[in-house]
Amino acid sequence: MSTKHQELANFIWSVADLLRGDYKQSEYGRVILPLTVLRRLDCVLEPTKDAVLARHAQLRDLGVQNMDPVLRKTAGLSFYNTSEMSFRKLLGDQDHVALNLRAYIGGFSPGAVDVLEKYGFDTQISRLAEAGLLYQVVAKFADIDLHPDVVSNHQMGYVFEELIRRFSEISNETAGEHFTPREVIKLMVNLLLAPDEDDLVTPGIVRKVYDPACGTGGMLSEAQDHIQAHNPHATVEVYGQELNGETYAICRSDMMLKGGDPTKIAYGNSFSQDGHEDERFDYMLANPPFGVEWKKVEAFIKAEHARGHAGRFGAGLPRINDGSLLFLQHMISKMKRPEDGGSRLAIVFNGSPLFTGAAGSGESEIRRWILENDLLEGIVALPDQLFYNTGISTYFWILTNRKDPARRRTVVLLDGRDCWTKMRKGLGEKRKQITEEQIADLTGAYVGALTVAADPAHSQHGKVRVFETTDFGYQRITVERPLRLRFEVTEETLALLADAKAVLRYTEREALLSTAKTLIGTQATSRAEFAMKLVGLGEMPAPVEKAVWEAFSVSDPAGEVQTDRKGKPFADPDLRDYENVPLNQDVHEYLEREVLRHVRDAWIDESKTKIGYEIPLTRHFYIYTPPRPLAEIDAEIASVEADIKRLLGEVAK
Repeated sequence: MSTKHQELANFIWSVADLLRGDYKQSEYGRVILPLTVLRRLDCVLEPTKDAVLARHAQLRDLGVQNMDPVLRKTAGLSFYNTSEMSFRKLLGDQDHVALNLRAYIGGFSPGAVDVLEKYGFDTQISRLAEAGLLYQVVAKFADIDLHPDVVSNHQMGYVFEELIRRFSEISNETAGEHFTPREVIKLMVNLLLAPDEDDLVTPGIVRKVYDPACGTGGMLSEAQDHIQAHNPHATVEVYGQELNGETYAICRSDMMLKGGDPTKIAYGNSFSQDGHEDERFDYMLANPPFGVEWKKVEAFIKAEHARGHAGRFGAGLPRINDGSLLFLQHMISKMKRPEDGGSRLAIVFNGSPLFTGAAGSGESEIRRWILENDLLEGIVALPDQLFYNTGISTYFWILTNRKDPARRRTVVLLDGRDCWTKMRKGLGEKRKQITEEQIADLTGAYVGALTVAADPAHSQHGKVRVFETTDFGYQRITVERPLRLRFEVTEETLALLADAKAVLRYTEREALLSTAKTLIGTQATSRAEFAMKLVGLGEMPAPVEKAVWEAFSVSDPAGEVQTDRKGKPFADPDLRDYENVPLNQDVHEYLEREVLRHVRDAWIDESKTKIGYEIPLTRHFYIYTPPRPLAEIDAEIASVEADIKRLLGEVAK
């Protein structure tokens, strides 16, 4: 950001001096941001203000109902204002500033009014008026010259983003919900766009960029700036959607102040109110909230999931308390088809989507679908303590449906956890930052890995590793062992029989228990032999007979193997075990090698085998550190003991 931009941002932020005492620091942005927008719009509309007012009066006299298209054309912009008021005129009536300011805001076109309403600025007008500050604050903004011939759209964008950054950083308790640190965004955009840099310089290119959880719009702005830095003549159309009203207003304001199309920033829930349903994008990026449940839109999402891949969530549904993977599926659904140029996307996740969920679960099925369709290009592990509202570790997932042939069926893992510099002063949970040099190093390492992805063996070292997509898959096998039983009537087994539900409902219960009591001490290792000893119990209903056998059966490793009528052994649920076998290994060879050498009677119940996928990134970069030699530890203990004795001796003197 240039010195001029910084000075202008400083001047605007100096309004906060008037707010001290009546507003908390974290509330300054609620006044400064909407008034900055208002003042900029006021300056931008000034050259055509008289023409718009005249045209509005003319259309009103003619009884025209839909004036909006005509007034937009008259203003030459996507917004206009039909109020007689302006910032200068507001100062002419000191006693009615609140009334006139509300009338001025009400005169804006619908889109601009919507933005200002989402700020909740009407509440701040009342609050400022009650504190006797409204006139002073408006006067301060009236002195700020934000005319386009003084501050260009591009410069205004930088100034507004600086104000957003300051507002977010002093609102530590909630900043992470809508503001991603600038250096994190820059690294993310670099990783997303770097492989396409040769294409981005093509004259006359048009690129669409989308963020379904756009917050204040920082990612969209950085992506737009990155592309236009490589190609000033490129057309970059940015689209976004945001659920929080205030941050939606900030993002849409940023688009308006830059001269972009604010209508491409939609308000609402991206899952149930998709504001860009029929759009497809070249690039997508997002930092969705971590661990936020989707219960409010559960019915809608499950209904769309039921449509399979005709909807957005056909791959699977994650657990209700974390919708991260829903955002990813939503973004994948907006990829252009490969034959139309395809798409690339990047998203920030915590560690949960890497491995949460066993084989067959919603999360595992989503990972499976992504990897089997060769959409995952790479994952980058970031340092912890990078974000304002959480100190947990985070990861970039980078996906594309247009991999180069040499990179197909491969995934790059980059470990950037050690690439950070300690901040002089922490902000909320943020204690670390990534420097420009580290951003360049990580970007270079990632792009370099893509060039050798055809041969994973070439990158199995250092902080970068390349794997085949199947390396993350496994077969979840169920290992069974036969049910072995002995049979006996004891006080304990008789008590089990007495408490069985079928026996409790049996009309001949007392007679059954009385007869069974005479058999206490009866034992057998064979089911057939024991059946002969139970003849005295007489005929019983099937449920009761089943309860008798269950009560008098005792698990015994040396007992008889229980089989069905075809001689197939029953499985013992208490001995059941599960094994994860790598997808590229034969499960029967695995059984022979890892299981049968310990227990020869085991087998795989293949009807229960499931395919699962997980990405244990930290395991792949784990470096074993052997413990210190015992002699070294003993010597250190002896040294410490000697020091303690010496100190005690000095005290005793």
